[in-house]
Amino acid sequence: MIRTKQLLIPIVSMLFIVLSGGCKKEQPTNSSLESISTASSAGLQPLSKIAGIDLGVAGNFVILSKSGITNVYKSAITGDIGSSPITGAAILVTCAEVTGTIYSVDAAGPLPCAVNNATRLTTAVGDMQTAYTDAAGRSNPDFVNLGAGDIGGKTLTPGLYKWTSAVIIPTNITISGGPNDIFIFQVAGTLTVSSAVRFTLAGGAQAKNIFWQAAGAVTLGTTSHFEGNIIGKTGINMQTGASINGRMLAQTAVTLQMNTVTQPQ
Repeated sequence: MIRTKQLLIPIVSMLFIVLSGGCKKEQPTNSSLESISTASSAGLQPLSKIAGIDLGVAGNFVILSKSGITNVYKSAITGDIGSSPITGAAILVTCAEVTGTIYSVDAAGPLPCAVNNATRLTTAVGDMQTAYTDAAGRSNPDFVNLGAGDIGGKTLTPGLYKWTSAVIIPTNITISGGPNDIFIFQVAGTLTVSSAVRFTLAGGAQAKNIFWQAAGAVTLGTTSHFEGNIIGKTGINMQTGASINGRMLAQTAVTLQMNTVTQPQ
C-alpha cells in the first residue's frame, strides 16, 4: 500500500503541472501592445462612443458667417443662409441661387427675397460659436495626428480625432460607420482638400453626424466633394465646381465659386 502511494504522488504532481500550464494566461508582449497602438493610430478601430455637437439655431442654416458670403455665379444652394453682424450687402448670392431663405440683419440683403431678422441671426451666430468651443474642447481623442496630418486614401471610423497642426486630403477618403455614429475632427491648423478629391460615406454614415472643427482656413479644391459640417474659426473657401453635403459655419467669411451646397438631412 505504501509503495502504491509512492508511485501515485509523482503522477499526480505531473498532472497538476500540465493542467496549470494549460490554464495560464498569456501576457501581452511589447510587440502585441505596439500592434494595438498602431491599429488605433491608423484609424482602424474606434475606441469610444461620443456625443454629437449641438449646433442650436445654427443647425437651421446651410451657410452661416459673420463677415459675409462672396460668390461667383452660379451656385446652387439648398438650405437657409445668412450673415451677421455684417450688413446684408455682404451677402453676394442672388435669390435664384438659393432654395431656402436668405437672412439678413438689415434691408441691404439680396432683393427681393432676403428676410430681415437680426435677432435670429444673432442667436444663430452665438450658437455657432458655442458649437465651435464644444468641438474644439472635446478631450481624450481616439486618434491623434493620424497620418501626420495627411489622411488621403484612409477610411475613417467613428470617434474623436485630433491634429495639432494642418490637415491635408490629397486623395479620396471614406467615412465609414452606422447611421447614428458620430465623427468629430479637431484641426488646430488649416484644412485643405485637393482638387477632384471625393469623400464617400459607407455603412450608413450620415453627413449630419460628421463635424470638422478647424482653427485655420478651410479650402475645398476645384470639383472636390466634401461630406460633413464645417465649423470654422476663420474662412471657408470653395473653389470652382466644388460641392458639399453638409454645413459651412464660419466665424469670418464663406467664399463660393459656382458651387453646389446641400444641407444634410
